[in-house]
Amino acid sequence: MTDQQIPQTEQTTERWRALDFGPPSTAEDTEPVVLLDVVEDGRVAIVTLNRPHADNAISTEMGALLTEVLETVAVRTAVRVVVLTGAGDRAFSVGSDLRQRKSMTKEQWLRQRQDFDRTLYTLRQLRKPVFAAVNGIAYGGGCEVAQSTDFIIASRQAVFGQPEAMLGLAAGGGSPVFLPRLLPPGRALQMLMTGDPITADEAYRLGMVNELHDRADLMEAALRIARKIASNSPTAVQAVKHAARSGQGEPVEQAIAIMMEAHWRSAVHPDRVEGIGAFNDDRDPVFRDADY
Repeated sequence: MTDQQIPQTEQTTERWRALDFGPPSTAEDTEPVVLLDVVEDGRVAIVTLNRPHADNAISTEMGALLTEVLETVAVRTAVRVVVLTGAGDRAFSVGSDLRQRKSMTKEQWLRQRQDFDRTLYTLRQLRKPVFAAVNGIAYGGGCEVAQSTDFIIASRQAVFGQPEAMLGLAAGGGSPVFLPRLLPPGRALQMLMTGDPITADEAYRLGMVNELHDRADLMEAALRIARKIASNSPTAVQAVKHAARSGQGEPVEQAIAIMMEAHWRSAVHPDRVEGIGAFNDDRDPVFRDADY
């Protein structure tokens, strides 16, 4: 993503580059392979997969750096919401870098698999809201990265696919778990078994994608959503995320118990007093940053 692709705001944009997260990983990678832009007075973090020359294929270095960036965002209390996207006009991410894997030993491949598992686990466990702005092709591990976020918006040019079976591999980054929750189960299994992709229009029609936008408008739409989330109580947003995530698949009363635990956490927090007071005073609320 270039600076011009991130909609400019009145607030200062902070970009963390090589100083924080190391040098480019290969000769082809002229910049760090993951970028972190902090905007909206530090409340919104835009994380960009940054290997556009390789369709943002996930190298070992990108996976490790993405983990580090997510761990950094997790403990930065001012950040209230994270947007995950891809650099360039063609791809969000085409998944694992198969060219890099070509020269790997079995041990190196298995070690990379463990590293990628850690990356996806870190993404799934992020307490802050995180959503994907899928700007183009999302295949394999790239599609699974998007599925591991809280929700997806996409450009009309986006395409989603899980081609692992075509390469002799069972998908292992989350799609056998998440696709049947995001799509009708039969449609999800058809994707996983055939390797055939679906278009952004179909993903939107079936409920996998929340919003569709022209590619040029995607990041402005992402910022609109991020601003709205960031304006709400971080404590309440994180509590309701925990309730929705942890209660999924549980028996009803267990899910209700999880929900009530999250509800009472917000009910006794100062943000509740501030929110109700602001409503009665007809003013915008000023919520606290969530404690880590």
